[in-house]
Amino acid sequence: MRLIVEALILTIGVSAATALSGYPTHPVLFLLVVYLLTMRVRLLVDIGNALARRGRYDQAETVYSLVDRLWPDVVGRVVLDLNRAAMLLQQEKTDEAVAALTSLLEKPRGADLGARHEAAAHYNLGVAYRRKQMEAPAIREFNSAVDAWPASPFARRAEEALAQGRRKPAGPPPG
Repeated sequence: MRLIVEALILTIGVSAATALSGYPTHPVLFLLVVYLLTMRVRLLVDIGNALARRGRYDQAETVYSLVDRLWPDVVGRVVLDLNRAAMLLQQEKTDEAVAALTSLLEKPRGADLGARHEAAAHYNLGVAYRRKQMEAPAIREFNSAVDAWPASPFARRAEEALAQGRRKPAGPPPG
């Protein structure tokens, strides 16, 4: 709904400016502006993700903070929070990542996650638990990722993680 309202306001504004100025607006340019303004949250989160993958965590957090101030919709907020938590995992801040992901999954807005984002949250939480050497919760989260959306890339990674866990020997190696 928010996308529609933003596009409508922009259309009215551009139409008024065109009518008052007498200069026509190029339709392709108008569509490009509508796209950039309505997709601003996801585009900026992608930029933040690219920075985080390169280890530029401070710059990524700056971009994420900008996204936070750009009035993200509910799904945009979920995308932002999910990617911030993934960045915490990349930084080896496992306890903070667990708290962020658990909060994301437990909030009443959890219904707003959608299958893809729910699978991603469960997968990342499974990775965090495995890093903390908490195998039982990790397995539970990997299975939840598969259950949330079996066809997602996160479900495939979760299945790989589950298979990898089954191949590990139980207990310490013989010495």
